Amino acid sequence: MKKVDVVLGLQWGDEGKGKVVDVLTPEYKVIARFQGGPNAGHSIHFAGKSFVLHTIPSGIFRKGSVNVIGNGVVIDPVILADEISKIEAMGVNVAEKLLISKKAHLILPTHRIIDAASEAAKGKTKIGSTLKGIGPTYMDKTGRNGLRVGDIVSPQFMERYERLKNKHIELLKQYDFAYDVTEYEKEWFAGIDVLRRFELIESEYVVNRFVDDGEAVLAEGAQGSMLDIDFGTYPFVTSSNTLCAGVCTGLGVAPTRIGEVYGIFKAYCTRVGSGPFPTELFDATGEKLRQVGHEFGATTGRPRRCGWLDMVALKYAVMMNGVTGLIMMKADVMNDFDTIKVATGYELDGKQIDYFPYEAGDDLKPVYREFKGWKCDICKVRSYDEFPQEFREYVEYIEKETGVPVKIISVGPDRDETIVR
Repeated sequence: MKKVDVVLGLQWGDEGKGKVVDVLTPEYKVIARFQGGPNAGHSIHFAGKSFVLHTIPSGIFRKGSVNVIGNGVVIDPVILADEISKIEAMGVNVAEKLLISKKAHLILPTHRIIDAASEAAKGKTKIGSTLKGIGPTYMDKTGRNGLRVGDIVSPQFMERYERLKNKHIELLKQYDFAYDVTEYEKEWFAGIDVLRRFELIESEYVVNRFVDDGEAVLAEGAQGSMLDIDFGTYPFVTSSNTLCAGVCTGLGVAPTRIGEVYGIFKAYCTRVGSGPFPTELFDATGEKLRQVGHEFGATTGRPRRCGWLDMVALKYAVMMNGVTGLIMMKADVMNDFDTIKVATGYELDGKQIDYFPYEAGDDLKPVYREFKGWKCDICKVRSYDEFPQEFREYVEYIEKETGVPVKIISVGPDRDETIVR
């Protein structure tokens, strides 16, 4: 029996999930997003073109694919409508290839305002939110106040919208924050009209039916494991379960139906926004990683914080997700480093530890192991045996430490710059 395979990030997001899903999709009929919202920025490069997807699954450009936005996703109709328009301008018939869960929650214009007001009020303790209203939307979901995609075809839609909007306006009175919802609201309702063009589905039935029929299904994660609401670096996390367990609740599939779990990681580490980052580099090495790796947020444009690979955090994420295959991204970024470091543990309160602690603050000091750099361009390599010995030693060390094989290595942004082992 076919199962639902999963691809997700093992770090703090921005690992390169869009490219990997795009590369894997020839093997899959169905690609489904299961959590997160338009804070995702999945970059795809092919045929000299580039595109950043925020809500739509990364299989949308593959012929014959079915793309599902699952119930665990939160949707901003403005952003989704803009994304649809840009993809259609590239000659893709999105309506033929995109299905949207009725149970997915909607991000209202006032959700965005609450997000901005709340973040502004935090001052120096701000989370580093993308300010897209995602957190407040999930709050309304768990508070049982939310507006869902299925509501847009209900005769009571406007009544439900106004009720939630007025609740938000009352909430905003506690903040000293000026806002005007009028202009974005017009765009929002235009986006709702776009959504009504699409097939709205009971996604749990549809996804399970695909599995029953023997179709290959790939669940596409957003953000990264270290941003999980339960197991990430709380409170500097996202608002959803980014781990493999989120597939079950975000698509409506049973744990026994999960197959392969592909965990994506960069050969180094990055993070956007505030929060703990033990291996962060504040020197010229960190800046070199940022510039060579073009480490600027696909969604926000913010410079990403950069550092060495954190093996403690990587092993933690592998354990939490039950990863069966690793995918290494952006190995080529470190082509010109004499020495490469990996954090194998931390020093905390005068003791050395090998686990990710409950409170991971600035007092967490990484303990490094050094590797000799490969000092050559690996971008043209197309088989594992062609890699220099120093690079193979780096890969094989990661495999030994995690107990999981590195099945795919990316040496550039394009589809063909990918080595499958």
